[in-house]
Amino acid sequence: MHEPDDALCTSRVARCLLFCAVFAPLTANAQTPAPSPGHAFPIKPVRLVVGFSAGGPVDFVARTIAQKFSELSGQQMIVDNRPGANGIVAADLVAKAPPDGHTIFHSSSGLLAFSRHLYPQQHLDPFREFVPLTLAITVPEVLVAHPALPVRTVKELVALAKTRPGQINYATSGAGGMPHLAMESLNVAAGIKTVHIPYKGAAPAVTELIGGQVQLTFFDVPILLPHIKAGKLRALATASDKRAPLLPEVPTMREAGYPSVNADNWQGMTLPAATPRDVVARVNALVVKAIQSPDTRERLAAQGLTAVGSSPEAFGNFWRAEYEKWGKIIKSAGITVE
Repeated sequence: MHEPDDALCTSRVARCLLFCAVFAPLTANAQTPAPSPGHAFPIKPVRLVVGFSAGGPVDFVARTIAQKFSELSGQQMIVDNRPGANGIVAADLVAKAPPDGHTIFHSSSGLLAFSRHLYPQQHLDPFREFVPLTLAITVPEVLVAHPALPVRTVKELVALAKTRPGQINYATSGAGGMPHLAMESLNVAAGIKTVHIPYKGAAPAVTELIGGQVQLTFFDVPILLPHIKAGKLRALATASDKRAPLLPEVPTMREAGYPSVNADNWQGMTLPAATPRDVVARVNALVVKAIQSPDTRERLAAQGLTAVGSSPEAFGNFWRAEYEKWGKIIKSAGITVE
């Protein structure tokens, strides 16, 4: 009587073992965590969002890097120009994008380093909304004077300004930009008072300076270089740690005795704050390779720009230092923007 029961039991055990053998691998696979998006970056076109219109200096750098990135990665990097609200429109778009590395914010120093100091009510906190990706490029600011101003060095300018407080004017492309902050940092460091004359852009500011309506300005080397070479403007110093390659004869502010007047303009890239660290690392590796490629370096250098390409950590430290430095200058100089 027991033999049929034993046979039935054996049959059931066999069927159970067969079921386990067939379905166990499927169950194991179902429980294996999905690979991080970073393991397959990029899996689709990458969007490089720029908060300025096409054709400007930030757009030029973004497109130069995007071209090389596309060649190296096999996926197209598309420059997406989203001007508006001093870069906030573009920043908001990236901050809300999926944190998978396929949407990158390419910004000038303005929004990342000193915009919150100038616009306290600004809702966007870049340190909360983004993680650093890389420092893309730097470009030195150069202080120039109209030839009619009787100065050839920063020392002579400071001495003259102290005898003429509030009588020497300087032009900028608008309140709160790097040229404005660079000159105010010299005012603070040297204890002088020059008068800010803001224009709507670099072109009218430089035109007025060449015409003698104002006496000084600070701008990126590429903007002023042709006029310096033509003798229409006199270069006094570059606000950088090293002499500008395109102006090797012009001393730095450090050499002139004002090391705190360091106003390298720069552009950097960030990702949405929730981007995983492994994804940041993979995006960084490809972007830095594109930035540091010989042809990218050469193309940027021809425009007076220095290609960098840093680690996220190095850019994060640099970014924070710039934010704190310019915050102090803005407060000391009492700079406000309407």
